[in-house]
Amino acid sequence: MGETSLRERRRALLERTDLRGSAFCRAYASAADEWLTGVANRASEGNPRRLALLAVGGYGRAELSPFSDLDVVLVHEGHRDVAALADAIWYPVWDEGVHLDHSVRRPAEVLEAADGDLRVALGLLDARMVWGDPRVAEPLVTKAHEAWRTRLGAKWLTTLAEQMEQRRRTSGDVAFLLEPDLKESHGGLRDVHVLRAVAAYAPLLADYVDLAALGPVRELLTEVRVELHRRAGRELDRLLLQEQDHVAAVLGYPDADALMAAVAAAGRRVAWVSHDTWRRRRLWEPEVRRPGRGLFARRVPRPDATSPTAVPDEVEPGIALSDGEVVLTPAAGVTTDPSLCLRLAAVAAERELPAARGALHRLADKVPPLPDPWPPEARQALVRLLATGHRAIDQLEALDHHGLLVRVLPEWEPVRNKPQRNAYHRFTVDRHLLEAAANAAGLADRVDRPDLLLVGTLLHDIGKGSPGDHTDAGVVLVERIGRRMGFSPSDVETLVDVCRLHLLLPDTATRRDLDDPATIDRVAEEVRDHRTLALLAALTEADSLATGPSAWGTWKAGLVAELVARVDARLAGGAPARRRPWVTEDHRSVMDEVRRTGRPTIRLDPPRVVVAAPDRPGLLASVAGVLALHGLDVRSADVGGEGGVATEVFTVEVGRGSWPDTARLRQDLEAVLDDRLALEDELAAKERAYAGSSRPRRARPTEPRVVVDDAASASSTVVEVQAADELGLLHRVTRALFDCNLDVVTARVSTVGDAVVDAFYVRNASGAKLSDPTVVAHVRQALLDVIGR
Repeated sequence: MGETSLRERRRALLERTDLRGSAFCRAYASAADEWLTGVANRASEGNPRRLALLAVGGYGRAELSPFSDLDVVLVHEGHRDVAALADAIWYPVWDEGVHLDHSVRRPAEVLEAADGDLRVALGLLDARMVWGDPRVAEPLVTKAHEAWRTRLGAKWLTTLAEQMEQRRRTSGDVAFLLEPDLKESHGGLRDVHVLRAVAAYAPLLADYVDLAALGPVRELLTEVRVELHRRAGRELDRLLLQEQDHVAAVLGYPDADALMAAVAAAGRRVAWVSHDTWRRRRLWEPEVRRPGRGLFARRVPRPDATSPTAVPDEVEPGIALSDGEVVLTPAAGVTTDPSLCLRLAAVAAERELPAARGALHRLADKVPPLPDPWPPEARQALVRLLATGHRAIDQLEALDHHGLLVRVLPEWEPVRNKPQRNAYHRFTVDRHLLEAAANAAGLADRVDRPDLLLVGTLLHDIGKGSPGDHTDAGVVLVERIGRRMGFSPSDVETLVDVCRLHLLLPDTATRRDLDDPATIDRVAEEVRDHRTLALLAALTEADSLATGPSAWGTWKAGLVAELVARVDARLAGGAPARRRPWVTEDHRSVMDEVRRTGRPTIRLDPPRVVVAAPDRPGLLASVAGVLALHGLDVRSADVGGEGGVATEVFTVEVGRGSWPDTARLRQDLEAVLDDRLALEDELAAKERAYAGSSRPRRARPTEPRVVVDDAASASSTVVEVQAADELGLLHRVTRALFDCNLDVVTARVSTVGDAVVDAFYVRNASGAKLSDPTVVAHVRQALLDVIGR
């Protein structure tokens, strides 16, 4: 009976569901060792003299995932037929369908390659002999390690840091991506291996950075990676949405959310240790030798380092600066000073220095929960910390990783590492709150109470860790937290209002007609005063910027600014806003051109598209469909006209490609109006062309929803539609409204990740609001039929 193939050995291991994570990797590496040893023995006819086959990289560490490459080096000391021998080893591996990364070198050539190639140098740090002559392998491995400690580590250190940052730019963060790459994303396994390499070069690193924290998170990421490979039957390191439920079930998580929360926590831990490593580089990096000979070579002290025996410089009670870190003095009231923890973080952020590990450990071991209510010094320290902006994030992350943030704010625990599984949000809930608060610090000069802005922003989504509507839950939590922090009753009321209304401005600006006096009056009644309005305006911008790149742009910013200005004037006692005249002189010139030619006229004035055409039923639906065909995403639409000519003004964004050609746009519109272009067929074909490759997968399907609001406007009924974002959706919805004999006066289109929320101001054929419940029910069902397909 022949020897069991490597492929069969791997299959047998994959069938053992009890083998997970690093246990599987070690078992597979051992199986590969045994199989390769047999191959090499046959190739060398049992004579390994002056030869050695080294496993390097992940294989060398025995971290061999099911479909990872075998990284090997065949080392020889002048073997005459080494090329033929190497082929006799490599070809059986390829015949097994296993990916192979290989090289053939003399010992000196291996070391020379490490000197010129960082990847080779890193691989050799994990080198071990699989087969061969130890007299060849062992000296080489020893020299490679010595070279890294004495020379190559210093040479490649900056490159390691740059590559890590480049991976973050190109592959994102494990903690915050919908589909993180467990190996290459920032906070992934590649970063763990880099930190091991840094520690091999700089033994002092372990004194300043919590490297021990990497063990459990590396195991978790390895477990998930092994199950991904097992599930896919191929190398797959990106945790795809469609695989998350399966991996969660196999690994015993309640659901995919729980899995992704654990992955996020692991990624954040790795990222934090990594960031902490580079931030403290001047403390652990070995001293550099100046050129010189022997005893005359001079050691260069670390830049800006003070003597370890120097007396710390106390900057405020219990807190001092020492050797480039913020430390606690021996007399610091760790168990008696409730403000100490937050003051330490505030000083570190203000001075852009790390808080010493020893200080954080002292606090983690001994600091008690804050009293209820907080002393003023604690609240002031929190505001000081938040006021430093993005510098505060590092310090709050440090408190969080040492369990101190939840001791300060117990309500933080439910939002820690909580994923927001949609394309709209780029961060977990807790990191989103930190980022939003950091953004708010840059807007503090716009409000008269920066403290309320900073704390309100930090807490605005705190309800997302509770069941039910996150705003309703947040209002309850914010009232409790505000009182505990020691804010006055009126300040607590303001914080509660900020939480309760934190979506009011963006939702109103993007989904309601700002020319409608009822819109402005409703917002003014909700906010009640100028202070709350200013706080909400700053929070809206800070929150949107922290949400994701699609959440804040010139279009949305302009609408919010216009809404705030109108509400501010209304609060100051101004008259209700008057609707601006629809038909302007610019519109009249376009309409006159239509009357002269009898043909549609289109003007492109980015970001606006003005369309005038002979009025006819269903014109809005036709124009919306043509705009979608040309890659324009509609953000708002205003409809009007007179004298038999309709004018439609669209605010648009280019979804794909560049601005369309006006002539082509007019030709297609004329073809649609003349029934020469099958619009539905063209849209369906374009949707199929974009399906799969260009669209991100949805974390959760968007639940179709239709809300009919008869009170939002004095003259129209507002129909709000929520649906998955799809090509031609606006065309289908407006066509359905037309089929219901409704006239669309104004439309607002708001994209929220992979969903849209469209609001239509409609009137019936008599120009009145919808008052008949039967008609309302019919309209709702007609829309659900087209958006829920």
